[in-house]
Amino acid sequence: MNVIEFRVGPVAPSVYPRMDILVDGINLIELARVVELPLASSPSIAGAYAGLLERDLICWPSTHFLGAPRLQWFSEGETVLLGCECGDWGCWPLTAQVEVTEQTVAWSGFRNGHRPNWDLRALGPFVFDRQQYETALRRTAASPKLY
Repeated sequence: MNVIEFRVGPVAPSVYPRMDILVDGINLIELARVVELPLASSPSIAGAYAGLLERDLICWPSTHFLGAPRLQWFSEGETVLLGCECGDWGCWPLTAQVEVTEQTVAWSGFRNGHRPNWDLRALGPFVFDRQQYETALRRTAASPKLY
């Protein structure tokens, strides 16, 4: 099983807190960068993501990361996990299928909204213990409000 951590905090230059997602202690942005680098026409666009903004209402008790996404790019039930560095999640989204069972939460089928030809199968799948996942997600409810 993989281990997840959701971290919410201020990230300059935005005044809004962002959510960083760590899988097995590694930022999801870095995991994506490794997979995307050979596919990118320029190294600067590989992993050019940022955490979603707290103002997008993705923190607990939101079910965004529990199979009922608030933010979707393809309208096929996929969950936006990361947005663009500019702060607009729809500008450069990284999405995945999120499957929730009684015991696990799985992320698979990663896609970049503007690069449908990129094959991101090497990113994941990630399978988390549901109890550990929900505990990590619940911690986002206590994040400081800066606005």
